[in-house]
This record gives sequence, C-alpha cells and structure tokens, in this order.
Amino acid sequence: MKTQPNQPLPPESAPSSSDPSRRVDELALLYRISRILDQSLDMREVVSPVLEALAENLNLQHGTLTLLNRKTGNIIIESAHGLSAQQTRRGRYQLGEGVTGRVIQSGEPIIVPRKSESDLIVDKTQRGKRDDTSFICVPIKVGQDVAGALSAETPYEEKRDLKEDVRLLTIVSSMIAQAVQLRRAAQEETEKLEKENQRLRDELRDRFRPSNILGNSHEMQIVYDQIAQVSKSNTSALILGETGTGKELVAHAIHYNSDRAGKPFIKAHCAALPESLIESELFGHVKGAFTGANTDRKGRFELAHGGTLFLDEIGELPASIQIKLLRVIQEREFERVGGTETMKVNVRLIAATNRNLQDMVNDNTFREDLLYRLNVFPIYVPPLRKRKADVVLLADYFLEKYAKESNKQVRRLSSAVIDMLMSYHWPGNVRELENCIERAVLVAEGDVIHPYHMPPTLQTAEASGVSHDGSLKELVDAYERDIIVDALKTTRGNMANAARMLNTTQRIFCYKVHRHGVEPKKYSQ
Repeated sequence: MKTQPNQPLPPESAPSSSDPSRRVDELALLYRISRILDQSLDMREVVSPVLEALAENLNLQHGTLTLLNRKTGNIIIESAHGLSAQQTRRGRYQLGEGVTGRVIQSGEPIIVPRKSESDLIVDKTQRGKRDDTSFICVPIKVGQDVAGALSAETPYEEKRDLKEDVRLLTIVSSMIAQAVQLRRAAQEETEKLEKENQRLRDELRDRFRPSNILGNSHEMQIVYDQIAQVSKSNTSALILGETGTGKELVAHAIHYNSDRAGKPFIKAHCAALPESLIESELFGHVKGAFTGANTDRKGRFELAHGGTLFLDEIGELPASIQIKLLRVIQEREFERVGGTETMKVNVRLIAATNRNLQDMVNDNTFREDLLYRLNVFPIYVPPLRKRKADVVLLADYFLEKYAKESNKQVRRLSSAVIDMLMSYHWPGNVRELENCIERAVLVAEGDVIHPYHMPPTLQTAEASGVSHDGSLKELVDAYERDIIVDALKTTRGNMANAARMLNTTQRIFCYKVHRHGVEPKKYSQ
C-alpha cells in the first residue's frame, strides 16, 4: 500500500477495526452492499446505490467508480457521488495519470492524507484540488486484471485512520469485482445457451427446409412443414402438383430425412413403362415367364426393400396393375410374374401425380380403394406462378449452375429480365424456368443476361409486361435507362466506372443519369 511521499500516516491512536461499534457499522454496511449487488444483473443499476451506502458510512464528500477500457487505455467515471453530470463526463484519465491512473496501472491502493499538500492530484473534474480533504483510491481486480478503481474523498481529520478506510474500500471493491465476475459468467453462459439455441433452430430449419429444394415463399414453407411431419414415419405419401413443380425432389427429401435414409431409394415412372412390361418392372419375373425372360429378375419393390419406392405419375397405372399394387400396400407381399413364391417386402411407398385422381375415380379409370391407400398424407407442391417470390431465387441458382458448367462468366440477370421472369405465367413451372436460364447462359456473350437472350415465349409484350405502345423515342429512352441501371449495378453505383464500361464520358453519363431520374446511390450496396 502506497502513501503520499513526505506525508506521514495518521497516528495509531485512532479508532481501529477492533472498535466494536465500528465493526457493527461495517458489517451492516457490507450486508447492505451485498443486498444491493444482488438486486440486478446490470452493474450500472447497482453501482450508484453502493456509492450512496459508502457515502453514508464514511461521510464521503465525493466518491467515484472508474473503469478501464483496455482497447483504448481510457479510464472513465462509470458512477459518481457528489459530482454533477458535467463533472462526471470530464473525469477521463490515462494509465499512470493522477492517483486513479496510478492505482489502476499498479494495482495497489494509494492514500493522499491531504489533497491540498499533494502533487499527485489531477483535477480532471475541475472541482478545485485545494480542498482540505483526504483522498483514498483502491483497485478493483477481476481475477488477475485491474478493471477499474474505487475512490473516496472525505473531510480531512488529523486523527482519522485512513488505513481502516482503505481496508473497508478494498473489501467493497472485492465484492464489486466478484459481482462483475458472476455477471460475466452469467453473460457467457447466456451467450453459450443462445448459440446452442441458434444451432438447434438452424437444425430445425434444415429439417423443415430440405437442402435439395429452393424456395422461401409461404407456399413452400407449408411443403417443408409437411415433409418434416411425414419423414419420420412409414406412412404412404401422395405428392400432388403440375408437371415440372419438383415432386420428385419432395420425394427425395422425405426419404433422406427419414429413418430409411441409408436404404435404397428406387424410382419407377409409370407413364414411361410399357404396359406389357410394367408388371415385370414393379414385381420382377422368373425365368421363362415370357419370351425373353432368360433369367430371374428382381422388380422395383424387391430392390427397394427396407427403403422407399417412388411411383411417379401413378395416375397412368393400368387398372390390372392397380389391383396388384393394392395388395402389396395392404399385405406387403406379392409374387413375381410367372412365379408362385410369395415375396415379403418392407417398403415405404411414395406416389406422385399431376392428375386429379378423384376425377379419375369418378370416371372409373382409377380404383377408389387404391386412392384411399395412397392418399394417407397428401402433399401439394404449388406451381411456380403461385410462388412468384421464389422465381428470382431459382433463376439465380440455375444461372450459377449453368455458368459453371459452361465455363462462362455470366454473373447476373438484368432488371428487364427479372421483370420478364416475374411477369411470365410459367406453364412448365420450375423445369421451364431451368431450361430458359440454361439457354440464356449458352447464348450470352457478356456477364449479364439481357431480354434478347431469353426464349421468344418470354420476349412478347404480354409475357414481359412491357408495352410497345408509345413513340420510338419513349421506347429508346426506356432501353437506354435499362442499360444505365445495369451498368450502375455492375459498378456498385460508381458513375465513373460505369461511364468507362459504356465507353462514354463521365459528363455524358451523368447527364443521362439525371435525365432518366436514376439514383446511383441506390446501387452502391
């Protein structure tokens, strides 16, 4: 413990900690401070009440709690007693500056018996240092580090034992440091729990949004929810939707998010299989069952044992096969074509169709009992025209995919192309969008897809949403504006670079920007 040079400590005859009345007062003070520190996890809410409690016990004229910013080296007053807000803001120190700076730098307390006789005092708060007061400052240590300091300024008393005040302040600073440590530990634990909760939320989001399907629209969120619900069961699922909507991707997502993920995923396209061979393809055949059956052959059901069988376009299944399929679903058994041995299988069945099976039941072209067996958990995949929010996301994905495959530097879609994509009704759904982007990447010569790169079906006024009503000047102005906007997007709003890219002067480019009402700052991000 340091004392001011050439200034003796007060005489030993002053009251000490052995004084019973003083000890009672100290215990009451320390109990009160401990209660204050327990009231809130926010230190800013408890520091001022602690200083108020010290002021009442030690007869403080002024008291401060200062904190060290280790990044800047600045020491600021976090809370003060007896100082105005303006004086508190002035109280900024550097390490080694004044009594407070030295205490925080050395980690040792300092006693100034009489401020008016000390050269250590730096009056940053501009209160006047020649007051006839005593000044005590003790460090606040968190672990091995000094985090700040606690200071007290009391009226000068010749017989006052300032060592006892240092002892009491040191105890209080230790209580504050312990509270800081507990709060840091609580904060770290809270952050740890938050990270873990975020990880769990990410996992849940991954479950509800399979990685093989793109889409953020509300319609697709419903599909993700249904996939998550049905994946962990063995229930049959029926995927409904127009051609090209991605029904097979949904079937993949169900399988690979289920307990059967490590087992086979077998596909059978009912519309692509010849009616004469579809029974053999599904159930297999034995040698000699028909002309050309030279060996025994496993069908799709046997190949899918333990896993999932996906029957695409189930509405195209012949009536004779529908009966046998119904038996497999009910009994989990079948016979190969030409065979008599009953085969047992454990297969999860997922079917898909773009047809209205209920209408087919009404027309007697599809068995009603089979529909009931298949339609346990229906999932409707919306057409692309009902999920316009996903069009640009899908287009960007296909753009990156085919640019990489074609080894081309095509990076983005022009604004006019985006308008065309959003205005088109997409009868071919996602498959048609993919084909359009693949074609555009192949014919593009620069790094941007323009409207003339798109198929003719999208270039009509009706499809693109662009009206050709108006004068030639109006149409040329619209085209010129699109070129300027595309250049500013490429250069992140830098007009000088955009002018160079278009091989024109910056003055002309700025004139055109102003003329067309384009805001370059809009494209700086």
